[in-house]
Amino acid sequence: MNKLRIFLADDHAVLRDGLKALVNAQADMEVIGEADNGTSAWQKAKELRPDVVLMDVSMPQLSGAQATERLKQACPDVRVLALTAYEDKGYLDQLLRSGASGFLLKRAATDELIQAVRVVAAGGMYVDPTLAGKVLSRFIRQPSLKQSTQRSELSDREAEVLRSMAWGYSNKEIAARLNISVKTVETYKARLAEKLEFKSRTEIVRYAIRQGWLQDT
Repeated sequence: MNKLRIFLADDHAVLRDGLKALVNAQADMEVIGEADNGTSAWQKAKELRPDVVLMDVSMPQLSGAQATERLKQACPDVRVLALTAYEDKGYLDQLLRSGASGFLLKRAATDELIQAVRVVAAGGMYVDPTLAGKVLSRFIRQPSLKQSTQRSELSDREAEVLRSMAWGYSNKEIAARLNISVKTVETYKARLAEKLEFKSRTEIVRYAIRQGWLQDT
């Protein structure tokens, strides 16, 4: 059985040791690398290409959000699960914009953390239940006029592509899921951007929440 390859990024050695022991205790997971600052985190993860990075939000040199953004630009297929001690909405905004596939409070139970890793590794998004209300209140706002008038005009395939984008799948993964070419995926993305005027991943996630697409987690 191929194990999920996990990378740990946290500036506290004790916490990293605890996470490492927990992850390595799972039959389907293994830790392949560690970092104690944001710069080292994204650079090492870029080289190792893990399946999931457990990324501390607050680290020296670069924040977790900054490290995530750089890593996702270099390696779009690498999933990032942010670990945070903060419930501030500003941090949540930063994480979504940076491309994180989920976020979990550090005080979460160990079995919840393992569940979150598996959800994110499978291409889903995971939101700590404690933070779910904050996310919904932040992102469920009245849609723009453009989104209100155009969403009914989406074809079934456009909706499938948009939903896959919200879940964080790369162009290659979307193409494989829908049995179309990467070039066709790019065409659909361009068409969706024109129809809905999405300028960021945050807006895509907001739209997906309104449609009920992220409730599977």
